[in-house]
Amino acid sequence: MSYALFHPRDAIVATMERIYEYNMTTTSGGNISVRDSGGEIWITPARIDKGALRRGDIACVLPDGTVEGPHKPSSELPFHREIYDARPDIGAIIHAHPGALVSFSICGEVPDTHLFPESHRVCGRVAFAKYALPGSIRLAEKIRQEFASPEKPYCVLLENHGVVIGGTDLEDAFARFETLEFTAAITLNARMLGKVKLLGSEQIAQAEKPREPLPESPTMAITSAEKERRKEICDFIGRAYHHRLMTSTHGSYSARVGHDHFVITPFHFDRKHIGLGDLVSIHAGHRASDTHPSRAVQLHRAIYREHPEINAVLNALPISATAFAVSDFKLDTRTIPESYLFLKDVAKIPYAEVYGDGTALAKHLTPRNPVVLLENNGVMIAGRSVLDAFDRLEVLEATAQAILRSRALAPLRPMSNEVIEELVDAFPGV
Repeated sequence: MSYALFHPRDAIVATMERIYEYNMTTTSGGNISVRDSGGEIWITPARIDKGALRRGDIACVLPDGTVEGPHKPSSELPFHREIYDARPDIGAIIHAHPGALVSFSICGEVPDTHLFPESHRVCGRVAFAKYALPGSIRLAEKIRQEFASPEKPYCVLLENHGVVIGGTDLEDAFARFETLEFTAAITLNARMLGKVKLLGSEQIAQAEKPREPLPESPTMAITSAEKERRKEICDFIGRAYHHRLMTSTHGSYSARVGHDHFVITPFHFDRKHIGLGDLVSIHAGHRASDTHPSRAVQLHRAIYREHPEINAVLNALPISATAFAVSDFKLDTRTIPESYLFLKDVAKIPYAEVYGDGTALAKHLTPRNPVVLLENNGVMIAGRSVLDAFDRLEVLEATAQAILRSRALAPLRPMSNEVIEELVDAFPGV
């Protein structure tokens, strides 16, 4: 779903609902604005419940400063104006107080977006504005100075305050906002495990290198079996997004339909809004005409070709599990019976293998070892069905979260080899 035809009021309300729903702001915190083609600024009002915002609440500030609407505009209007004045390329702004980014702001640090390629591509460099009184002209000037700097950043962290994100439109701004918060949260989790591994410029360039597109083929009739797989993928990718296991910009899901035939999520499409018709059909290495599959399509195809027992594959960015993918700490599944039965031993795949043809990766991700960590790239999971793959994703994240929290208590006490053997014997088909 695109906001292109939304009135600015409706785009602001929809975006604030999304931010509030995922606990990335509070009832009283944050503000959003859109600059209209005539120079008007549509902005959230002051002192109105962000969890119950309505389109009629949105204020419109005309170029001459006149305000239209039943409420006063946000007290942070001054910095919105300054950003728009300094950056003609910015058409929407989000300011909020998401937990992980606030943690960075109160320590005077910024998250490094070299954590994984998507973060660097979507967010770029993060700037930092020194503290000034909220709503003040002084704060507006400090923020303007950062946005107007030669590097033209779109993300500015505010000391002891929160974050301000700009975008060409609200969809663009939200993608940066959400991706940066995930980056911050994963970094915080990884620091609890040890040293955080960042990507170098050559590795970033490797990820940004264009991939050879699959050849097109004439559109084939969609069978009932494919329709069923499409429905399953849409249901579970929606659940994965809702549970914060994927972001609007990161995550792919596919399901086998037949021999060398599967359907997969599209490239550069908001995961929250993927529908049945947005999925891409892949037949014998060919994509349907005028479609753009996930950049992971070759990896998924290699896994299906190598392992006939695998019928679903997903990539995700769960906050706890991905912390293990950016650190050297082992994700030990021999901690909970369900964890070992569903996940087996979880290997970490070197970064470079994600950008190959999938042959090497298919040697690691197998029916016997259906879960892998992708170094600085999240996780990849295989299943006998779409449900099976998603179940493993949830178990993986719950296991990673439990291990992270245990760090505040005492060293791990993994199950012994004897216990593992007993489990495998008792549940041979799992």
